[in-house]
Amino acid sequence: MLDLIIRGGTLPDGRVCDIAIAGDRIADIAQRIDGTAAQEIDATGDLVSPPFVDPHFHMDATLSYGTPRVNASGTLLEGIDLWGELRDLASVEEMVERALRYCDWAASMGLLAIRSHVDTTPDHLNTVRAMIEVREKVRPYIDLQLVAFPQDGLYRAANGRANVLRALDMGVDVVGGIPHFERTMADGAASVRDLCEIAAERGLPVDMHCDETDDPHSRHIETLAYETTRLGLQGRVAGSHLTSMHSMDNYYVSKLLPLIAEAGISAIPNPLINIVLQGRHDTFPKRRGLTRVKEMQAMGIPVGWGQDCVLDPWYSLGTADMLDVAFMGLHVAQMTHPQEMARCFTMVTETNAAIMGLTDYGLEKGKLASLVILDAANPVEALRLRATRLAVVSKGQVIAQTPRADAEMSLSGRPRTVARRH
Repeated sequence: MLDLIIRGGTLPDGRVCDIAIAGDRIADIAQRIDGTAAQEIDATGDLVSPPFVDPHFHMDATLSYGTPRVNASGTLLEGIDLWGELRDLASVEEMVERALRYCDWAASMGLLAIRSHVDTTPDHLNTVRAMIEVREKVRPYIDLQLVAFPQDGLYRAANGRANVLRALDMGVDVVGGIPHFERTMADGAASVRDLCEIAAERGLPVDMHCDETDDPHSRHIETLAYETTRLGLQGRVAGSHLTSMHSMDNYYVSKLLPLIAEAGISAIPNPLINIVLQGRHDTFPKRRGLTRVKEMQAMGIPVGWGQDCVLDPWYSLGTADMLDVAFMGLHVAQMTHPQEMARCFTMVTETNAAIMGLTDYGLEKGKLASLVILDAANPVEALRLRATRLAVVSKGQVIAQTPRADAEMSLSGRPRTVARRH
């Protein structure tokens, strides 16, 4: 006896299939599946996708907007200062409550895997304790990875390095860093080397905030590529943001991109946040604040879109919707060809899953039964509409359902339903 059959859904590649689920696994996926199940969902004409994945977030700060006050300048540095105050004011209980509320939003949007950077700067490490508790609480429906993130610098903060090691000993999953925030370029390069050696010694992945600045001379991604190759970390390293690349000399970039590709490093731009925080010192022309997405993809570098922030000291908006993220990325990166738009959808699903190393992910027989049914005919339409999530299935369980968002209208005495799809 099957637990769930989803009938007639359209997969991202255009195939129309039934999907059978038994327990927490996809039991079969075929054009037609005979038999019955305890529950059936008619997905005829709807897009059935693997769940959305966010490889870059800050869950310890989420939903804290306005505390202790609003970021008046809108800059990255004021946001860091505000967070420096908040992390010592916030209790473990408060951070857990905010994060769980966010995870409920995320699950309702079909976002079922998140990598969150956790600030390891304060000696009390309440941030780490809170996020480890959250990771365990959401495990039944969200896969949450935690990154040991020395927000104030591995060397710049008094106990920066020691606290990263303490966080990893407590069970944090990934080694993080912020080399451009160290006191000097030399310290930044040294921190990249140190952190990569820690990851190699412990057998852990690396995900580093790298060159999140408008300064074209911030080139720590070059050092990250070198250390990745030197230590044999290929396929386990991600560079997040990489915004200095938008200001770099084209000749230097022509040297840099092959190094990143050779090292097997993934890139995680965060379009909603990057275009808000970057270019704040510019008059006009004002830089866009997004790294060179299409150029990296042309070199075979995996590039995934990240959410980064929702209602926190750095960003005053956000809804946990990865379609919003991809929609903004599509515009800023000027990815408007049909194939490029479809790729933007893949970036917040399959590409991000690969960046996070989610081996049990995807719409294939035997994989974990997590998926989302969208009120859209195909991935491009899903992006255009930021389509309603009609149903979300996590590990075999239907955890969220939403009615279609059609409008009932009456014009000139002619009542009719107006659908956004066509």
